[in-house]
Amino acid sequence: QVQLVESGGGLVQAGGSLRLSCVASGRTFSRNGMGWFRQGPGKEREFVAAHITWNGGRTYYADSVKGRFTISRDNAKNTLYLEMNSLKPEDTAVYYCAAGSPTTMTYRLGNQYTYWGQGTQVTVSS
Repeated sequence: QVQLVESGGGLVQAGGSLRLSCVASGRTFSRNGMGWFRQGPGKEREFVAAHITWNGGRTYYADSVKGRFTISRDNAKNTLYLEMNSLKPEDTAVYYCAAGSPTTMTYRLGNQYTYWGQGTQVTVSS
C-alpha cells in the first residue's frame, strides 16, 4: 500500500520558517516527479513547488513562493521536503505532498499526480 505522510506543519509568526517533510512508503519514487500543493481557507488547491527527475532533476515554483520556498528530496530516505522561509499570512493553508508522473510541462496540474498525502496545516499569524 502506497502512502505519503506529511509532517512539520504548525503555527508560526509572519517572517518565520517551517520545514515540511513527506515520507513515502510502499514503493520508491526516485524516478517520479513529486510536488507540493496547498489549499487555503475558501480557496482552490494550488500548485506550490515540484521536483522533476528528468535531466538530473529540476525544480519549479509558483511565483508566489519563488525565492522563499525550497523543494528538495532525499531518495535514499524516500522523503520530499519543503523549506519555507519568510512566511506570510497568505501562506496559511493545508499543504499536500503528491507523487506521480508530471513532466516539465505539466507539473502544475494536480491530475498529473497519482498519490497524495493527507495534508499538514500551516498557519501564519500576522
